[in-house]
Amino acid sequence: MRIRPVLAAALSAAATAVLLAVPAGAADTTAPGAAVRAAVARHRAAGEEVTTTLRAAIDALPVAAEDRTGYERTKFRHWIDADKNGCNTRAEVLIAEAVTAPEIGAGCALTGGTWLSKYDDLLLTDASLSDVDHVVPLAESWDSGASAWSAAERQAYANDLDEPRALIAVSAKSNRSKADKDVTEWLPPAEAYRCTYITDWTVVKTRWGLSVDQAEADTLHRLATACPDTELTVTLAR
Repeated sequence: MRIRPVLAAALSAAATAVLLAVPAGAADTTAPGAAVRAAVARHRAAGEEVTTTLRAAIDALPVAAEDRTGYERTKFRHWIDADKNGCNTRAEVLIAEAVTAPEIGAGCALTGGTWLSKYDDLLLTDASLSDVDHVVPLAESWDSGASAWSAAERQAYANDLDEPRALIAVSAKSNRSKADKDVTEWLPPAEAYRCTYITDWTVVKTRWGLSVDQAEADTLHRLATACPDTELTVTLAR
């Protein structure tokens, strides 16, 4: 059974981790963000890691106007069975995130098991009650740069099992409430989870080289002031 690998498993033996030391209290200045942007540019082609902090990573996100022209959900093929083990991406996430493991039957049918929907702090007792959410929605990724990707790149994004922050099992209710909204329009009802949510959002946007619009950048900066300036290691998508 394929369980989502840790980030290091996605790296080649030659991969290099780049540690960007950010002085205390300097995360909101231009310099840390510029250093992160430079490191991302140097190391993306090899799919290597960059290590930074939450606030510097937010500052490094490119700011650009969004454009949804031409978006169709079908342009992001999912859910696929990448390793041909009978379980598609959705099932892999449910198996990996189960609080109590489900039984896996023919055709990867899941019975039993429990899941914690971190968006709204609900315990779910049926896989059919869970949605697997793209932390950065497909439409948002299109607005932010994915419109220029190939079909293969969009498929890789939509089924990203190599980055544990990219996909999450949550209640159908919370996922439908979120829809394709960004952080200016929607945050998890569970307030204690919001710092994790904006961190995951920032990691995914950094990993895939996605931009933010100005309102989104301002919201991320504002929210991050109430969160620990967590050290982040991001494996860059090629």
